[in-house]
Amino acid sequence: MYNHAKTLQSYKLEGHDGEIGKVKDFYFDDRYWTVRYLVADTGNWLTGRQVLISPYALGDVSTELHHITINLTKKQIKDSPSLDSDKPVSRQYESDYHGYYGWPTYWTGSYMWGMYSYPALNTEELKKQTENDPVWDPHLRSTGKVSGYTIQAADGEIGHVADFIIDDATWAIRYLIVDTQNWWPGKKVLISPQWIDRVSWDEAKVFVNLPRETIRQAPEYGVEDQTTRTYEIGLHQHYQRPGYWEGEPETVAAFAGSLKPTENEE
Repeated sequence: MYNHAKTLQSYKLEGHDGEIGKVKDFYFDDRYWTVRYLVADTGNWLTGRQVLISPYALGDVSTELHHITINLTKKQIKDSPSLDSDKPVSRQYESDYHGYYGWPTYWTGSYMWGMYSYPALNTEELKKQTENDPVWDPHLRSTGKVSGYTIQAADGEIGHVADFIIDDATWAIRYLIVDTQNWWPGKKVLISPQWIDRVSWDEAKVFVNLPRETIRQAPEYGVEDQTTRTYEIGLHQHYQRPGYWEGEPETVAAFAGSLKPTENEE
């Protein structure tokens, strides 16, 4: 199922032994554009540290109850490696964090989630993970900070990042919602991270190799719209780009399909 990042930021986090807080932000990597951690606002429960929750621990996302199930206890979270609120997430911290929970390292392997294209926990398969598996160096970014970045088309600026659409089966960012109000009042369109040439973090700009007119004529996206597969097919056909689902392994396609409601299926 698809969710807006800003909508999820109001959701409560329900652990095994009660509420642990609310969603504050998301950290995603700049290679796969996939959410690696949910940042929790724990109020006065845990202070002076960032509380990160990996998708490995995330359960159901309830749009009716406005909460996300967390498959952890408060004690597990409290005893997890501490990260100061004013410090970035380092590789050493991530290694300690995943080691504490016994989770696989997403940066080791050939797929979005290491050995898989979704956050799977298969203990037998984890034993096969070796030092010879390909390793990449993730750079984590905040959805909150990237919101507002300028979208730079091939022939000029076109708008800014208004929000992100997250697939809660794989926790991949499927689309950036682009607000073009400075050019065409009220219109929003979608851009896939797969179509991004580069991001200038210093300039706060996202570069896409698409003409402004092509983006302007893209199917309009309404905030209340459901991102159906029919809409996605039309969007990709407009941009003449293949759908991300065409390159997914059968295992992740089946996994994602089992979690999505009927309105998001073909």
